[in-house]
Amino acid sequence: MIGIVAAMEQELAAIVAAAQAEGPLTTQTLAGQQFHHGTLGGHQVILARSGVGKVAAAATSALLATMADTMVMVGTAGGLGPSAPGDVVVATELLQHDFDARPLWPQWVLPGVGESRIPTDPALTELLGAAAETVCAEHRPDLATLGLPAGQARRGLVISGDRFIGSLAASDALESGLPDALAVEMEGAAVAQVCRTAGVPFALARTVSDRADHDAAVDFSAFLDQVAAPYARDLVLALLRHLD
Repeated sequence: MIGIVAAMEQELAAIVAAAQAEGPLTTQTLAGQQFHHGTLGGHQVILARSGVGKVAAAATSALLATMADTMVMVGTAGGLGPSAPGDVVVATELLQHDFDARPLWPQWVLPGVGESRIPTDPALTELLGAAAETVCAEHRPDLATLGLPAGQARRGLVISGDRFIGSLAASDALESGLPDALAVEMEGAAVAQVCRTAGVPFALARTVSDRADHDAAVDFSAFLDQVAAPYARDLVLALLRHLD
């Protein structure tokens, strides 16, 4: 059973539609959260919208981890470092950039985990990375029509925090402290921590919607429907084909 989670309804919508095209979805409600059971790409899946932020994501993924053998998260992120709009960043590790329990523990280190960076599952990440290469190649003409450069598939550090990064000063500060970070969002590291505790293999791919600067809020709304939703659907479908 594969759990597929996204933070926002728009990020999950095209995946839900693809599953509905294969057959009916059965909806289960647990602790006020809806989980949609069905088939996608010939695989049994559970689709869930986590909500925005680390608490919402952790709560949803903790419930999902009791039902799913594997978990994948898709959606959007702000680009850091070389990442540009239209790129897909597949996480090799995740970190909570706003977690700081000093002086009890070093900056970013999670009590109970013992480290700051939580690695994703290597085998699942390799397959998701291959899916990202395929999807980026397929969607380059679509990006061109939007005036965006050819999207690239990248792998590396994704960072999460309960603050929308929408200014150049904020993104510069993150890049200064974590120069190898490729993307910033608000949920992934929390899901990674839950999956690590539960022993559930986890992988994450984020489509870069903006450069996490002062233009972020303007770019984001249009990007969701035109790029992020089809990217999320096609990433999941390509991953499921690789799992066959």
